[in-house]
Amino acid sequence: MLQDYLKAGFPAISILTHEPARAEKVIPFEGHWRFFAWDCMRGIRQAGCAKILEGVRDPVEALSWLNNSMDTVLLAHNLHLFTDSPEIIQAIQNGAELWKSKGNCLVMISPVIQMRPELKAIFTVIDLPLPDTENLYSLQQELGNPLNVKPNKKAARLARGLTEFEAECAYALSLVKRHYFSSKIISDLKSQLIRKSGLLEVWEPEHLSNVGGLSQLKTYIRSRAKAFTPGNEHLPRPKGLLLVGIPGTGKSLSCKAAASILGWPLIRLSLGDMKAGIVGETEKRIRQALQIISAFGESVLWIDEIEKALAGVKSSGETDGGTTSNVLGALLHWFQENTSPVFVMATANDVQKLPPEILRAGRFDSIFAVDLPSNRERREIMKIMNARYGTNFSLEFTDQLNGFSGAEIEQVFRESLFTDFGTALNAVIPLSRTMREEIDALRNWARTRARPANTPDDAPEESRKIRTSTPAIQ
Repeated sequence: MLQDYLKAGFPAISILTHEPARAEKVIPFEGHWRFFAWDCMRGIRQAGCAKILEGVRDPVEALSWLNNSMDTVLLAHNLHLFTDSPEIIQAIQNGAELWKSKGNCLVMISPVIQMRPELKAIFTVIDLPLPDTENLYSLQQELGNPLNVKPNKKAARLARGLTEFEAECAYALSLVKRHYFSSKIISDLKSQLIRKSGLLEVWEPEHLSNVGGLSQLKTYIRSRAKAFTPGNEHLPRPKGLLLVGIPGTGKSLSCKAAASILGWPLIRLSLGDMKAGIVGETEKRIRQALQIISAFGESVLWIDEIEKALAGVKSSGETDGGTTSNVLGALLHWFQENTSPVFVMATANDVQKLPPEILRAGRFDSIFAVDLPSNRERREIMKIMNARYGTNFSLEFTDQLNGFSGAEIEQVFRESLFTDFGTALNAVIPLSRTMREEIDALRNWARTRARPANTPDDAPEESRKIRTSTPAIQ
């Protein structure tokens, strides 16, 4: 990991990781350099060993110790907590050239990039990758062999995104509760990553039986799901979908259903909730959230009402100091560079507010327009509502519900629990009446710019007639 940097004479490196013990275990390698570790409680010891060689607890003294060494790498744990000290800053500045000439290197192991401007030009930042599937599978073997428990490749794949410590805890809990490596327990513990971050939410997927209509969208997701299954690595991996349409037509419900189809956890990212008052804090929170999602791995990322957070990008420099523009840039970069198996489902009510960078080809695999339910879809929705609310309304009412969204149809059923169906129907005024112009504009936009998500009604009988004779030529 460090070999090329050490050969090139880099005097100071910052390793970003939440696994200091693992970093100390995997960084050293056989060769020209000697590897030592330092922390403010134990002092200096050989990397990977507990025996203390020098009781040097003061960080300045530890840096002075490195000055007097040759071909030595010092792994300094949590040194970033001391870098506000003028003595530490000066000691690193004084030592950098000396370390370079002596073949030494200071490796600062920390979970965050936290250093003064005076030190940024000296340190090179490197990320320590989380354990890969092979490492996590080997960890299962270490834990399972003494108990005659076979390792589980699926569980190892699901554990991606966990630190070695977290994976070991998940495996141990799985062995205690199930006596095998349970994928379900590992998935549940992975959700703790999301909860601990405070930046994202884990939602329950919605079963397909609760989603009426939208057959073309469901078919699309099912067909793309096979690209994520083992043996289909040759298929291009789908990035995700953008769903645009009228509020209440099932866009959010479709995101939950996508997680059900793929069998993955559903993670909700609210870009609006990311905004903070401190300059630069919003961009930092976005980057942290996207890093967590990439590390989490197999999941459906639900970005709800994306246009609300990205509206006003053009005037961002004047209205919010460029925050919205920076958020868009971070999001687009992640869309382009992310290699984790994450399927993005973004929704938008007002597509006109979205910046063109989001809509261009390649950001999403496809843009689907979710319209008001067709007659066939209204019948499906009525069946679902009858089962949900214990009612038994005739499906003949579907004609009276023309122009109602799925959410509005459900509201009619809720109202009907307190009165008759006719009164409930009159109490709910659909958006297709109150916002007719906006809905017509959205439909006109989608007609040539998006794929239809809805289940079409059967064509009239006349349109399917086949002529059996050729008219006579006059």
